[in-house]
Amino acid sequence: MSTTPPVLAAELAGAWAEIQRYHPELPDLAAPESLIGESSSACGAELSFERLLHEAVHGIAAARGVRDTSRAGRYHNRRFLTIAEELGLDHPDEPHPSSGFSLVTLRSETRRRYRPTMERLNRALKAHSVATERDSSVSFRGPAGRHGSSGGGVRVKAVCDCGRNVRVVPSVLEQAPIVCGGCGKPFQIPEVVGAGAR
Repeated sequence: MSTTPPVLAAELAGAWAEIQRYHPELPDLAAPESLIGESSSACGAELSFERLLHEAVHGIAAARGVRDTSRAGRYHNRRFLTIAEELGLDHPDEPHPSSGFSLVTLRSETRRRYRPTMERLNRALKAHSVATERDSSVSFRGPAGRHGSSGGGVRVKAVCDCGRNVRVVPSVLEQAPIVCGGCGKPFQIPEVVGAGAR
């Protein structure tokens, strides 16, 4: 079982913390695997700081109780767009027919603000990419590769002991636990818990 390399995990956590510095309502990052392990045609498959900021928009929307997507999370609506603008992201004038305003990009001032963080994360991502190309035994294929589809696998609800829940591709939980920031217990898929009790 492969896990996220410590340097990459640390840089992802550090970049997330830097976004929190400017946007304190952004919830803590439960696990870097949740970002590396999920691939979505709506959010973009390639992990980068821009993608991290996109995911932070979803995090703030969740913290505010704002429904920022529809169509099973594919269509990013104007509520997503409003928060994206707060985080320094630009967008096309017109929404994409299937993904809405998901194709956000960094504004130049946002790029300047986060430049050192972006450079550190890019170095860690490149090192991870080189390592996985060299040694296929530590290669992380991502959900799309494992499921043989371009959609990134099906997300299901996983719950923790305090009742919070997240949507996650089951294979992500197989790689490493995602721990709740509230109760400190791992998220588990209820059907899997019930099946194991039989």
